[in-house]
Amino acid sequence: MTTMTDSSVREFKMPDVGEGLTEAEILKWYVKAGDTVTDGQVVCEVETAKAAVELPIPYDGVVRELHFPEGTTVDVGTSIIAVAVGDGAAAAAEPVQEAVQEAVQEAVAEEPKPEGRQPVLVGYGVSTSSTKRRPRKGTEAPAAAQAPSAAIQAELNGHGPAAPAAPAAPAAPAAPVTGDRPLAKPPVRKLAKDLGVDLATVVPSGPDGIITREDVHAAVAAPEPAQTAAPRSEPAAPAPSPSAPTSYDTTRETRIPVKGVRKATAAAMVGSAFTAPHVTEFVTVDVTRTMKLVEELKQDKEYTGLRVNPLLLIAKALLVAIKRNPDINASWDEAAQEIVVKHYVNLGIAAATPRGLIVPNIKDAHAQTLPQLAGSLGELVSTAREGKTSPAAMQGGTVTITNVGVFGVDTGTPILNPGESAILAVGAIKLQPWVHKGKVKPRQVTTLALSFDHRLVDGELGSKVLADVAAVLEQPKRLISWA
Repeated sequence: MTTMTDSSVREFKMPDVGEGLTEAEILKWYVKAGDTVTDGQVVCEVETAKAAVELPIPYDGVVRELHFPEGTTVDVGTSIIAVAVGDGAAAAAEPVQEAVQEAVQEAVAEEPKPEGRQPVLVGYGVSTSSTKRRPRKGTEAPAAAQAPSAAIQAELNGHGPAAPAAPAAPAAPAAPVTGDRPLAKPPVRKLAKDLGVDLATVVPSGPDGIITREDVHAAVAAPEPAQTAAPRSEPAAPAPSPSAPTSYDTTRETRIPVKGVRKATAAAMVGSAFTAPHVTEFVTVDVTRTMKLVEELKQDKEYTGLRVNPLLLIAKALLVAIKRNPDINASWDEAAQEIVVKHYVNLGIAAATPRGLIVPNIKDAHAQTLPQLAGSLGELVSTAREGKTSPAAMQGGTVTITNVGVFGVDTGTPILNPGESAILAVGAIKLQPWVHKGKVKPRQVTTLALSFDHRLVDGELGSKVLADVAAVLEQPKRLISWA
């Protein structure tokens, strides 16, 4: 919530730009003390454990002070910039900060989430629901309580402040309704949690009984009773002085703080390695025909402007193998002790970026044609290299491909992304002596490694999937006969 140090200075706090994140690093300031800022202007870029996000300021004014320099990791809720505002500017709405925070959250939560709440490399998906609940009985929320949120929404949409609503008598609080879970979008649930509002007590005004931001704001709009004076307490003991930092020879060592994406990746990989029992199998395959097909597709007019490379056909081969062995595309529900088989494939592609390893995924890759898959791969790689991958693009993956061959590596034992059942590592494709039609000839050869979660994938299933991928790459005409 926005606070003021005096009547003309507002403090902008670090918002939670994801779901439940606790800190973010300030990557770059776009303003400095003395600059004039306007409502909606981007003032800085921050990096969380999920992605880099630009933060807009929610009011007009002049920058008085930047509280932290670039490169500083700041806890969510800590003021990062002070802005002097004119008399009456942006004073009508108390929850301006929440509105900006919700807008950012809604932007990163646009992608539909798969069924079930499954951990992923950079966060957690949110289960979808087809349940519809009837509207609750009770009087409507006061119009006056909803007016501030309407004004903020209008300003964020660029339509100017909304007209104030006529005052109305306060409504009695709605009684909790038992049974179905209250319907609300993730940003609204986060807002309710931050404001201490029980969604079961909120009167929904959205379609099909969905709780909106305005409903949550209305629930806390009633004035709170004056707080009683706090009892006098004994003076606190002096805090212990911090220990001196460990010294080291800077000419012989360099220390790099682990934060942001790298910190999240490290935590996810440790959790995956010591939670899911990994099994890795290998196969070496002659991919000469696949490499010839790649060259032919590059000359095809239908693929003009698209990224055509071996990874495209490897991805398609894996999708075909999953279609033939659908039980591999699953996850483990620890709470329910159930295996959740997915009827869709969100294909993750591991990408190395300056900020660390990220795994964006192609939604519903199983339903894409080869040209569509080529376009999706090209867009995914370009976005990752530019550092513009959104958190939504990294959520909900089901299986992953990691191409270690681009680094000249023959193979490896990849670690599963949390919540996924399998990951395929592709080694370098090299000319090697190979027995072909009874004679030793130089052929294009690579080694594939498939790691899978042995709780839900047994050796037979894992072997079939890996063998099918290898068979398609050895004889790419199987893309037609098996697809």
